[in-house]
Amino acid sequence: MPENATEVTAAGIARLAGVGRAAVSNWRRRHADFPKPVGGTETSPSFALPEVEQWLRDQGKLAEVPLRERVWQQLAGHPAGAVPALFHVGCALLLVRERPSAWREITGVSDERMAGVLSLALNEVLTDRFGPATGTGRAVHSPDRSDLLSSVPLLRGAAELAAAAGVRETFEFLLGRQLDANPRQYTLTPPGLAELMAALADTGGRPPRTVLDPAAGTGALLGAVSQPGALYAQENDPDLAALTALRLALHADSADCALTVRTGDTLRADAFPGLTVDAVLCHPPFNERNWGHDELAYDPRWEYGFPARTESELAWVQHALAHLREGGTAVLLMPPAAASRRSGRRIRADLLRRGALRAVIALPAGAAPPYGIPLHLWVLRKPDAGPHPSPELLLVDTAEPAEPASSQSGRDRLDWPALHAAVLDAWRPFSGGSGESGESGESGEAGESDETGERGDRGENNRFRLGTSRVVPVIELLDDDIDLAPARHLPAAAAADGPAELIDVRERLTKSLGLAGRLTPPPVEVSAPARWPLTTVGELARAGALQLRTGGSGTGTGPVLTEHDVLGSAAPSGGLPADGPHEEPVLVEPGDVVVPVLGGGSVARVIDDATAGAALGRNLQLLRPDPAALDPWFLAGFLRGTANNRQASSYASTATRLDARRLQLPRLPLAEQQRYGERFRTLAAFEDALRLAGQLGGRLVQGMYDGLTDGTVTPK
Repeated sequence: MPENATEVTAAGIARLAGVGRAAVSNWRRRHADFPKPVGGTETSPSFALPEVEQWLRDQGKLAEVPLRERVWQQLAGHPAGAVPALFHVGCALLLVRERPSAWREITGVSDERMAGVLSLALNEVLTDRFGPATGTGRAVHSPDRSDLLSSVPLLRGAAELAAAAGVRETFEFLLGRQLDANPRQYTLTPPGLAELMAALADTGGRPPRTVLDPAAGTGALLGAVSQPGALYAQENDPDLAALTALRLALHADSADCALTVRTGDTLRADAFPGLTVDAVLCHPPFNERNWGHDELAYDPRWEYGFPARTESELAWVQHALAHLREGGTAVLLMPPAAASRRSGRRIRADLLRRGALRAVIALPAGAAPPYGIPLHLWVLRKPDAGPHPSPELLLVDTAEPAEPASSQSGRDRLDWPALHAAVLDAWRPFSGGSGESGESGESGEAGESDETGERGDRGENNRFRLGTSRVVPVIELLDDDIDLAPARHLPAAAAADGPAELIDVRERLTKSLGLAGRLTPPPVEVSAPARWPLTTVGELARAGALQLRTGGSGTGTGPVLTEHDVLGSAAPSGGLPADGPHEEPVLVEPGDVVVPVLGGGSVARVIDDATAGAALGRNLQLLRPDPAALDPWFLAGFLRGTANNRQASSYASTATRLDARRLQLPRLPLAEQQRYGERFRTLAAFEDALRLAGQLGGRLVQGMYDGLTDGTVTPK
């Protein structure tokens, strides 16, 4: 093995080959020629990447390692760790963009010589972009020669990738991989939410020119601001602050946007004292008790009241207001409890009386982590010195998903364009001074499904109502509780959108129940278990009878078939990322069979014409049978067998993972496969009809309860 060869873990090997980690463990046990570990630990060994690539090619499991995958493996296996390696990549990419001719000259020498020259060049470009390193608290420090030496092969590869895909896209891809690999280490703000918060900060329809994020995290909020003149960020984690600074520098045009990123505890050590900006965007940490309550009792920022120890979020609210110019806007993501906790009622009351709090917007569950909680957005304005009319508060309650967002996949079910429209259509007239007290409501439904329950009818799981909005005089809110939760002050939307909708829901339910009755399987004839000769999906793939593809990668604008969509037989509800090196996603075709690889359930979905063309999402594996050798419904039906799934799954303490290659099928002639396939197709239609009936039945029941209790439906 070469001395500086990149090492790769079993998880990295699985990603290279498009299989689960269980498959890699099986290869190690079954193949004596599998590469031996060269590092790591006994429980988590690492292997030489060149040896692994060669073995995979020899076994026919790998045609060629894409450049983007090779660069990621170099970064993930970096001896100093992935975060320092990603920092070096960001610095180098900034040099590639700012001084491309200098980069070309630097790369023409040996790795050892390049590390020394590169250190000097990086110091110059980082100073130009972020200012002097000493005395300013600059978040990005220049790496020295010894730090860079082990990174030179990685930096050469990253620059090559950037030449094909773009500098910004390359860094976004590598940063995204790092965030996905360590989800519990970072608090993320989803792009859809960041764009909504930035849009709410527009003043009179004009993007703010100067923007501060005092809890910058990964920089998603500042990255969503259009046409900024100056961006200011502070982040307590030094490593994350450095990555965020580089991300924003690569995102913004250095000629038009001043960028200042500082490291430190914002509430205890504000890096921007005296700074006032047009807008503050902030996703603060929630429920922090150690935020500085004892040290900051007499801080001048507490203009609206000293926050209780349990009200860290109200400390962040007042910090944001302290940094706004008169008339400036702040948008903060808040936990719902901040709108109603008794310990914060005095501060909420003063924010209302002085007109500082302008809107409270309840988001659907799944909009941001923690994904199971429906979070709020608070929109605030810095009061100016002039006279003010009687203050009012805009309350917006976007509806919850039709089904509880109890799993990680809930984030993939939100219709962000519809949510943006619902919130901004309520906010913009109000913020422009044309809002009037009263109620307004809009409802929007995506993916309307008809009554037939056929396989193409998959919209019911994606339905959600956009709720209502209301401009409320502050005097109505100043009671003993000062409860600002929108749901308390807005009329609840009936589950079926009103009594008139109940009639339609009942008719659809009747048709769905009738269809389910007609599709009910006939009485079974019991016989002895069959003794078919069996084969596996892996053997069929090697024989060319089917192809195996893994989802979760690719960029673009098309719809994505998510894990949730497959489990719920729903229409594609996800979206492809716009950033990252260009990679063609795996697009599903009619007759493909898609199976989830996590969770241990026996689910297999045959792709129809309505779903064809969608990209294959994360945690999904596609089986594309040769129609001359395999019937897709026969394949899907036998894949759903409980015993089949049990023997093909690996079990860990936190999850069950399916290795699709180990799933078994009987060896039957194509005509016999088609006979079984037709029965499986009918069972799938019966299952869809039952699912639709259950959803419609639930809507009808809740709608009746709501109608009877609010008087819009009378008992007969």
